[in-house]
Amino acid sequence: MNEGFLLIDKPDGITSHDVVARLRRITGIRRIGHAGTLDPFATGLLIVGVGRGATKNLGTMMAKEKIYEGTAVLGATSDTQDRTGEIILLPSPTWPSKNALQETLTKFTGALEQIPPMYSAKKIGGKKLYELARKGLEVARKPAHITIHELALTSYTPPHFSFMVRCTTGTYVRTLANDIGAALGVGAYLETLRRTAIGELRVKDAKKLDDLTSDNWQSFLITPHLDSPDH
Repeated sequence: MNEGFLLIDKPDGITSHDVVARLRRITGIRRIGHAGTLDPFATGLLIVGVGRGATKNLGTMMAKEKIYEGTAVLGATSDTQDRTGEIILLPSPTWPSKNALQETLTKFTGALEQIPPMYSAKKIGGKKLYELARKGLEVARKPAHITIHELALTSYTPPHFSFMVRCTTGTYVRTLANDIGAALGVGAYLETLRRTAIGELRVKDAKKLDDLTSDNWQSFLITPHLDSPDH
């Protein structure tokens, strides 16, 4: 079998396309794609389709709900909404109480409208937003309809707070962190992000890139259920 899906645990510091490029070298197959980009600083589950049949079904995989674990930093903002951008510290912020933080998280659950960040691959007028942002331009963006099914605070030691979020596809977790900071009046940016699940698939079952060789990669192919996306 030389078609199917590979579950990859993407490391920090490389792009999702870098993962695809490396797998093309390992497998010798050109027709490879992934289901849902992870930013270079993000880690975790990346589903990679190998071969024509698998890549045709990547859209179904991308439509499934996602689970992430993240850590945000209060008291500062970032032009990219994460640690890779220009960080602007707020003067003498007052840290919210744990109860206030939890109450704010509650307000960010359910059906929401979220404005895509300028530093994203979303296209407007045929141009990727990050290409415009790098030129110092900002354009109006229509809010996207998303659903946060679950948002739980897992730890809080000011200025850091960690959380778990279960959400629909198209959710920008760094924008979520940014918006939470804005709602608290102290600002926030995303410091770490790890995707732990896509639909029924879990990162604990994923392989490191270094685990795969030209001799063994086929043994890691899977054929998950593709009947319907999660909502």
